Amino acid sequence: MRLRTLRDLPVQGRRVLLRADFNVPLQDGHVADDTRIRATLPTIQWLRDQGARVIACSHLGRPKGKVDERLRLAPVAERLSQLLGVSVRYAHDIVGPEAHALARELGDGDVGLLENLRFDPREEQNDPEFAAELAALADCYVNDAFGAAHRAHASVVGVAQRLPSAAGFLLEREVTALSRVLEANDHPFVVVLGGAKISDKIGVIKQLLQRADAILLGGGMANTFLKAAGYQVGRSLVEDDHLDTASSLREQAAARGVQLLLPRDVVVAPSLDDSAHRAVVSVDAVPADAAIFDIGPETVAAFAAVIQPAALVVWNGPLGVYENPAFREGTRGVAQAIAACQGYTVVGGGDSAAALQELGLADSVDHLSTGGGATLEFLEGKQLPGIQVLMEHDA
Repeated sequence: MRLRTLRDLPVQGRRVLLRADFNVPLQDGHVADDTRIRATLPTIQWLRDQGARVIACSHLGRPKGKVDERLRLAPVAERLSQLLGVSVRYAHDIVGPEAHALARELGDGDVGLLENLRFDPREEQNDPEFAAELAALADCYVNDAFGAAHRAHASVVGVAQRLPSAAGFLLEREVTALSRVLEANDHPFVVVLGGAKISDKIGVIKQLLQRADAILLGGGMANTFLKAAGYQVGRSLVEDDHLDTASSLREQAAARGVQLLLPRDVVVAPSLDDSAHRAVVSVDAVPADAAIFDIGPETVAAFAAVIQPAALVVWNGPLGVYENPAFREGTRGVAQAIAACQGYTVVGGGDSAAALQELGLADSVDHLSTGGGATLEFLEGKQLPGIQVLMEHDA
């Protein structure tokens, strides 16, 4: 099977419904971080250059099928206009009179934006009638919203089944990069996993255990592995109902000859709010009245030594409580090691991506995934409905 791309879709003079991922943070009525908007600009500009009439649509937040004035897309239209250097027409509805007027009146190369898709409860239900109403606005469809590709929603699946459809450049790039990870013929192949919970990453670990040479664990999820291995972790976040899972995964790694590295030293404190009393301790010396909030410098050095010679590195999830400046050095150190690696580097997950952006290292990795849940599900080997519907089946 092959992914249909923009190059397969005649668009000149045609109305193109573009499913984008403009799920961006807003502050005081303006876009606070335009990373996701910028990510789809190459697709929008290519469509404009080809003479397409672009009708963009996206969700924003979780309005639960009702109009929420705080989640209107007007600020996105404003920022998109600034980035493109053209006026982006904004409809205050999705499939109503304003949307139809917008679709009729756009000229070649023009861009319009519909209201928040999730204001209509039928979007998340993949309602056939809503999908048909969306499809009626356009002549063809392009999906560039990888972050929503794991959702079987009307704008992701239903419209694609009704119109000539293709993947945008961002979606195509995500599929190419993440497929390389799953097909992994590059060795040494190193996986770095963080984040709060092992339960979020079980499927990813099982999938990548089949291909990786080393898996490096940090963040809250490492606490569960440490406790399962017999260490005392004090008041640290632990998923006690997944201790057996952690033990099983360690056994599977050993059986396959995969290095599964846990922290050697950690940063502990009485609480997140009491960072003034933080300390670096060995993993076998965590105080009973403290909790682990970051990996320590010895662990960073050990992880960096494994990352440095890697041919392929995949990182998902911060290695500590990155949002607290007192507990971000572990993530910073590992991010710097990945940025310096000469192999092919892929970073996925909103928190990991945000850390790279903040550290000024986003341009130092080969692929920075825009997906959160979509990235994880792809790396688990799951079939994402928004991608499957765009696949060209072999005759």
